[in-house]
Amino acid sequence: MDQQRIILESSPAYLLVCLALALGFAFLMYQIKGPWTKTWKWILFGMRAVLAFFLMFLLLGPIVKQINNLFEKPVLVFLYDTSSSVKEGSDSTSIQKLSDQLSETVKAANEKGFDTRISNLNGDEGSLQKLNETTSDLSGGLKKISNQYEGRNIHAVVLVSDGIYNQGVSPLYASYPFPVYTLGLGDTLERTDIAVKNLMYNKIAYQGNRFPVRVELMVKNLPNQTIEVSLLKRGKLLDKQTKNSSDDQFLLYDFQPQADEQGIQKLDVQVEIKNGEYNTRNNQASIFIEVVEGKKKILFVSAAPHPDSKALREVIDKNSNYEFLLHIPGVSEQPASVLQPEQIDLVIFHQSPALRGKTKELFQKFSVSKTSLFLILGQQSDLQTLAKLNMPITFETPPRDFDEVLPVVNSTFSNFSISPEASAVLENYPPVSVHFGKIKISATASPILYQRIGNMATQKMLLGVDEQNNRKIGFMLGEGLWRWRLNEFDRNENTIAFDEIFGKLIQYLSTTDDKRKFKSYPIQQEFSETQPVVFESQVYNDLYEPVYGNAVDIELTDENSKKTKYNYTLSLGNERYTVGNLKEGVYKYKSKTSVNQKSEEVRGEFAVVARQAELQNLKADFGLLRKLSANTGGKFYSSTQANLLQKDLTSNEAKQLIHTEETYNSIINLKWVFVLLLLLVSTEWFSRRYFGGY
Repeated sequence: MDQQRIILESSPAYLLVCLALALGFAFLMYQIKGPWTKTWKWILFGMRAVLAFFLMFLLLGPIVKQINNLFEKPVLVFLYDTSSSVKEGSDSTSIQKLSDQLSETVKAANEKGFDTRISNLNGDEGSLQKLNETTSDLSGGLKKISNQYEGRNIHAVVLVSDGIYNQGVSPLYASYPFPVYTLGLGDTLERTDIAVKNLMYNKIAYQGNRFPVRVELMVKNLPNQTIEVSLLKRGKLLDKQTKNSSDDQFLLYDFQPQADEQGIQKLDVQVEIKNGEYNTRNNQASIFIEVVEGKKKILFVSAAPHPDSKALREVIDKNSNYEFLLHIPGVSEQPASVLQPEQIDLVIFHQSPALRGKTKELFQKFSVSKTSLFLILGQQSDLQTLAKLNMPITFETPPRDFDEVLPVVNSTFSNFSISPEASAVLENYPPVSVHFGKIKISATASPILYQRIGNMATQKMLLGVDEQNNRKIGFMLGEGLWRWRLNEFDRNENTIAFDEIFGKLIQYLSTTDDKRKFKSYPIQQEFSETQPVVFESQVYNDLYEPVYGNAVDIELTDENSKKTKYNYTLSLGNERYTVGNLKEGVYKYKSKTSVNQKSEEVRGEFAVVARQAELQNLKADFGLLRKLSANTGGKFYSSTQANLLQKDLTSNEAKQLIHTEETYNSIINLKWVFVLLLLLVSTEWFSRRYFGGY
């Protein structure tokens, strides 16, 4: 119910004064007899008195206080586990029957006054008719509900699941601000089964080397039998091993295949099928190994230990194509054969050359080479030596003081992209210490980050890149990167922004420029079978400016040499092409277009991987569902008790929350007040004119 009241800025006693003045003013106007009847005289008198009173009343500054009561229905969320393990563990008839019963429950809850919502574990609209998800994240699904309806009046969440999760953490480890009612699906019987539980291997292998592949089997109800596991490539047996089983145990099989061909290689793991196995589809799995020629070597040189080396190493080690080498004279030294420019793809000189000269000779060797450099300046940097070696940064006079500056992203930087999310996180980083003084930076240098002092953003460069004589040089004018990474982890429990910016910077500096006028590639090397394969293409003119309008032909060849052709036309905002419904396997692609009447072609390959996590375990875990309901104040029901669930949910009163909202508005700002005053003035004026008055 809404309530309204009028509040005056002055004493209410002034209303009597306003009334007296209004009546007096009207009396003076109409005490003289006019050309109207006595009745009309009193009508005109009343209108003038009301008008005068209203105008004087507005001078008192009246304010309308309005109290609005908003009623919020309790939210009842039905959370469906639509993973394929539910489908495999239940027959279609029982699932259809349960779906109909839950639809009736939703309808009854709506009639009772609940605001019902239906969702799956991914946060999308859920349905038991589509049980095709390749993973189950029960904790993540409940957390999405908690975040989505934060601050709302949640009555309860009904989780319809088999209790099996293969992604995220156990839902028992988290707390939720609502009771969870669980409805168990699937089969809880323990059956005979051999499953490929886990495959451990490195996704990158180097040509000519052997690489490890570990197969972990889960064996259930299969005592004292030999189990053979085979490793195959294109149907050809590479190796096989046999071990004895016992009840409910894990068996490990270790293989050491040879990486003989460059490119993406598919290896198949096959486990022999035993009599009585309930589920045989989890007896096989595939892995995809990218065989490359060698790693790129990233050398970090510093005169003394510094935590910045750890921060950058964490970024570099995330890319399996990189090898991190640390060289600190007297602490952690690399052999002389490694410290050669032709052996290194990128050198990170941290406060080097140093004032004490420990790394001066090494810096001079690399400064005259073609190896890419990344210079990080600090208090121990020898700036005079730096100036003599034709680096893109020099100080006009040796600085003695330091500034504490914050980073600001240069939105016009185009050598590589920085996501808006990373930019927002980066601008909240703590300050770094930079030399204070006049600095001269190469005119061809491109700033990535500017310096911000306090709240004032400057055009002084903090982090930038330059290219001289076909060699890339990056430079950071301050040390203390470890504080940035630590600060981000403290605030967000991740280092996504730091890793993105410096990961892309290191990739840019260590990569030789691709001067091809046509580029076409899948946006990643490995795709899930349930997601589309996305290609991105670019065409450049002689100035290496992007051009559009070219027709791009893409030809895919699968492992059976079957070819499929696609084509599309490049346009601004339409650089990508999506190919869906590809089966598991390694695909070779060939992209072609015409640039300046010359045919350009790009070749490569990618992998499509089938995820079988849902087939590894089909035994429903009702114990987990019972504990989850008990921990949150809910209740567990089996699939045969769906009617009881409906009865319990609808027997509770749908208690609404009342939210009170107060608003204040000056009466003079209300439109109807203006209309009323205009109506009173117009009616009196028209009436006086009609009767012949002045």
